[in-house]
Amino acid sequence: MNWYPWLNETYRQLISAYQAGRGHHALLIHSIAGNGAEALSYGVSRWLICQNKDGLKSCGECHSCRLMLAGTHPDYHVLEPEKGKTTISVDAVRKLTDTLSGHAQQSGAKVVSIPDAQVLTDAAANALLKTLEEPAGQTYFLLGCEKLDSLLATLRSRCLTHFLPAPDQQVALYWLQKQQAGLSVEDAVTALTLCQGAPVAALQLLEPEQWQRRLLLCNELEQSLRQKDFLKLLRALNTDNGPECINWLLGLIADGIKLQQKAGQYVVNQDKMACITLLATSMSSSQLLDVYSQWQACRYQLLTVPALNQELLLTNQLLHWEALFASPSR
Repeated sequence: MNWYPWLNETYRQLISAYQAGRGHHALLIHSIAGNGAEALSYGVSRWLICQNKDGLKSCGECHSCRLMLAGTHPDYHVLEPEKGKTTISVDAVRKLTDTLSGHAQQSGAKVVSIPDAQVLTDAAANALLKTLEEPAGQTYFLLGCEKLDSLLATLRSRCLTHFLPAPDQQVALYWLQKQQAGLSVEDAVTALTLCQGAPVAALQLLEPEQWQRRLLLCNELEQSLRQKDFLKLLRALNTDNGPECINWLLGLIADGIKLQQKAGQYVVNQDKMACITLLATSMSSSQLLDVYSQWQACRYQLLTVPALNQELLLTNQLLHWEALFASPSR
């Protein structure tokens, strides 16, 4: 797993606490997506499970370290949804707790990683509570979470929460430009802003195919506004990841509202000011707010309603927008 330089200080703090006997057996890492939280969790797991620790580092040479590097350590458990599922079931948690009740196969620590604790069902989270409260000796839990309020309060109360902040922008920019040759500062800053400062997420967004999808959406929106033909946007929105495209669209609409409110300094899509300005001058504030609310509802439906006809839903939404755009109140 890749390591990221902005994790170093947080890693040192966490490992120093374990060295001093103050480390918690259940650590909840709260972070935005694409900020390297999984790498941090894995690094801490490596140290906890290492049989010959080298200060703040795992040795990389002992049998446990070699098993971890090979991804075959029998005392390192990653709890994720099964293939084709979006949640972690209570049965998966019960199976894990049964395994943890036995002795460590390598006579050292047992470590459980739950990269996204939000996908635990309520029943699964409840089944985990007793083990979290009274774990067997040398058993550690490392949980990850983007939204703390999505977790059961009883689960949060049994963990020590550690917030992983996004790195300073200059650190993130330097890292991004090292990862992608020829990357412009404007594109890097825009991607970081769109990803709330998370460098790994920004790098994924800047992948040529993904970045072109975003640019296509911006260009099609501008053409739709000029030609008063919003169905032109369907091609850019009706993709395998429609909710993400709607997220980009929501960001552009929000930027248009900011511009109307004389808050241009807070615009996120700084590289698309022409499109945002056109949006802000073509529709009233109330209309933009209505459109924003409608697209939020559309995205929610796509994420929560199974077997929904995405193309039909998007087409209907675009026709509503076109009708609103043509209304006299504009």
